[in-house]
Amino acid sequence: MNEINMSRMMSDLHRLAAQAQAKVPAAPSSIPMDGMGQGTAPGQVGKSDEVSGFGSLFSKAIKEVNNTQQTAAKLKKAFEAGEPNVDLPQVMVASQKSSVAFEATLEVRKHLLKAYQDVMSMQV
Repeated sequence: MNEINMSRMMSDLHRLAAQAQAKVPAAPSSIPMDGMGQGTAPGQVGKSDEVSGFGSLFSKAIKEVNNTQQTAAKLKKAFEAGEPNVDLPQVMVASQKSSVAFEATLEVRKHLLKAYQDVMSMQV
């Protein structure tokens, strides 16, 4: 399972918010790759790159949190059923991972909503 770099995501959000307030065009943190593995130059990011970039990252993160929660629920049920290959520490660790992932998702959501509200309250 891939881990999400929350500190990088938050720093990118803060950078984008600062650029939006300064009305400076956003510079990509890295060169986006198209479907053929070819990089596109900054400023040449198309609609498909925007959707596949942030949209796929966000969707992937939500799916990972969901998978973590489902895994924790399965382990909990297996432990309650008395399966010998599932022990309590394993269940507790999975439950805590699920809880931390969900709390992190809520924090990201909160910051995204704040950034959206900040952008929407800007005068053009």
